[in-house]
Amino acid sequence: MVKTKSWTLKKHFEGFPTNSNFELKTTELPPLKNGEVLLEALFLSVDPYMRIASKRLKEGDRLMGEQVARVVESKNSAFPTGTIVVALLGWTSHSISDGNGLRKLPAEWPNKLPLSLALGTIGMPGLTAYFGLLEICGVKGGETVIVNAAAGAVGSVVGQIAKLKGCKVVGAAGSDEKVAHLKKLGFDVAFNYKTVESLEETLKKASPDGYDCYFDNVGGEFSNTVISQMKTFGRIAICGAISQYNRTGPYPQGPPPEIIIYQQLRMEGFICTRWQGDVRQKALTDLMNWVSEGKIQYHEYVIEGFENMPAAFMGMLKGENLGKAIVKA
Repeated sequence: MVKTKSWTLKKHFEGFPTNSNFELKTTELPPLKNGEVLLEALFLSVDPYMRIASKRLKEGDRLMGEQVARVVESKNSAFPTGTIVVALLGWTSHSISDGNGLRKLPAEWPNKLPLSLALGTIGMPGLTAYFGLLEICGVKGGETVIVNAAAGAVGSVVGQIAKLKGCKVVGAAGSDEKVAHLKKLGFDVAFNYKTVESLEETLKKASPDGYDCYFDNVGGEFSNTVISQMKTFGRIAICGAISQYNRTGPYPQGPPPEIIIYQQLRMEGFICTRWQGDVRQKALTDLMNWVSEGKIQYHEYVIEGFENMPAAFMGMLKGENLGKAIVKA
């Protein structure tokens, strides 16, 4: 019998998560039936969306999330032993699957690239950056793009794709180390939003003519300030609002309606699962090629040990990670 460890939601979050919200459980898995595979987690993802998606869970449920896993036993010819897959299996060390929802790594995955990138730059965060920037914002060469949480898993890819497309890119991050990293990635302007005297003046100085595209990962007052400086017909891709996820009081007011109206701005929320099939595959191939060719750089913030899943999750919500936060099981 194989024993699996799973992190469960012991108690719903109220404000910022604490260790008391999580419980580690060990259970025995049954023998495989025909058509099933036994999976062992290699890398697990912690992402901001989990903070709000957890509201849909019942207390005692396993926490959700993607992982890169290896097939360690198989009774399914489509997934022989040793196959590497990506799947939404949650915070668990081992699991049984009938194959539904398992995605094999692309056959052309370069050996030099870590498998964990399938949870980051060549996975959901990379796809989010790709479709948010190219489809929702529809950026064109010569435009100016602003992105916040710019040193994170999504924001860092947004900025680099924008540079590939010939845009001027302004990025905001929460530490001087992250700002230095953004400059290495080729951002035209990068600043620490926690230490600037005036966000409004910093944004005006970075792009006096305003912004064509705003890729928003943060929400709140930061967004209100940026939206006030959008150009006419500006586009705003609302990817996340991490500044608000742990809020217990009322939400701040949104941007002034007259700015949205008279600047004729377009704001759209999205999740990358909207794009499937061939367009998704093309995006993954583009991302994989750009990384392989060195056109997109990646940085992973790796936490060792499955037992550290809650700590990794809480650290990510605090912004401790530079690049994609990954747990190595």
